[in-house]
Amino acid sequence: MQIRLDDQRLDVADGLTLAQLLARLEQPAERVATAVNGRFVPRDARGVTTLAEGDQVLLFKAITGG
Repeated sequence: MQIRLDDQRLDVADGLTLAQLLARLEQPAERVATAVNGRFVPRDARGVTTLAEGDQVLLFKAITGG
């Protein structure tokens, strides 16, 4: 199936979770924030967030401070 990662198309296996995608991309889970279809996905929900055909995934640096 195809998803969009940032602004690029990416072929992935059916049933892939967001956590598995991060592992495939060698992205350290603690260093990126994630959103699927415009909705923030907390770190602890990535393992149960299954991607679907056409999903838009955004990865961005988590920013803290004040």
